[in-house]
Amino acid sequence: MKTEELYADIIHLPHHVSKLHPQMSMWNRAAQFAPFAALTGYEDAIRDTAQENEVSYNTRNDDEE
Repeated sequence: MKTEELYADIIHLPHHVSKLHPQMSMWNRAAQFAPFAALTGYEDAIRDTAQENEVSYNTRNDDEE
C-alpha cells in the first residue's frame, strides 16, 4: 500500500491553529533545533590529549637523532 493511500483520510485536513496559545516565532522555533554541546569539556580533552601526544612524539624523535 502506498503512503498516499495510508494517509488519504487525513492528508487534506486543515492545519490546526490554537486559539489559546500564540504561535511561536520562527526564531524561537529554530532555537529548539539548534545544536548544543552535550559533552561539555570534550573538545578541551581532545585538544589536551593531542598536545600530549605531540610532545611525546617530538620527544621520542629528538631522542632518536
